[in-house]
Amino acid sequence: MDKDKDKMLPQPSAIILEEQTDLTISEVCQACAVQVETIVELVDEGVLSPIGREPHRWRFTGTHLRRATVAIRLQRDLGVNLAGAALALQLLDELESLQARLRKAGAQ
Repeated sequence: MDKDKDKMLPQPSAIILEEQTDLTISEVCQACAVQVETIVELVDEGVLSPIGREPHRWRFTGTHLRRATVAIRLQRDLGVNLAGAALALQLLDELESLQARLRKAGAQ
């Protein structure tokens, strides 16, 4: 009887944001709980590089969303200014790259 009951329950679903593409600026703003100006500032500082020339045409990926979230948290939680957040993200990218190189070298 429990098997039949389990078949009737809705199956959980999830969206993996890092695999998402084509997010609009409003979707990124909503996910990060910020105003459009904040995302524009992140683009101006080079933290995000969306596809498209004008803000209303920009498209972001889940990776952009993750970067925006980290930058915003650095600003909100730690009081880091925008340039500092950009530098921290750049250093995190370099660290990730070096770790990948080390893993690859260890596997050979």
